[in-house]
Amino acid sequence: KQWYQRRVAITAGGILSLAEIDKQIRDILHLDEIFDSKPAIMRAFQISKDCIKRKTGDVREDYVDRREFKFFLQALRQYFEYWVAFKRVDTDGDRRISYDEFLEAVPIMEVWCGAIGDSQAEFDKIDSNDGGLVLFEEFCNYAIAKGLDLEDDDGVEGLEEKLAKTQDA
Repeated sequence: KQWYQRRVAITAGGILSLAEIDKQIRDILHLDEIFDSKPAIMRAFQISKDCIKRKTGDVREDYVDRREFKFFLQALRQYFEYWVAFKRVDTDGDRRISYDEFLEAVPIMEVWCGAIGDSQAEFDKIDSNDGGLVLFEEFCNYAIAKGLDLEDDDGVEGLEEKLAKTQDA
């Protein structure tokens, strides 16, 4: 909250852009592994800036404001969890999950998400754009739908439901 109040004083209208948030994560936290998680930061920003309905054309619709910031922090924490899971499955580090990588990760995915059954059918379901590879956004949609929960994290109770509602809107 203090970080937001200091930062908001600098920006006009009490709003933060993705670039401002990204820069502050780098400059304040000084954690390269978090700064290198841009896909998680971007997803949390996108979902947060849309959690309050605004009139079309409102300049604030492309920013996170004070009312959305707490949700942004919660979403960021959740998307960091999805990013960690995604990276564990994406063993070659190309930011895409192949079927072979998915197949190898099925045992741990079942711990996180429940029984998978037919691995090819499940992979095809996750690969919603039929590109033959699972991208982070597709993985997040699947993770939200399945309630993915890493075994070695600190959960934020009820956040998956909030994210799912925002995805449906």
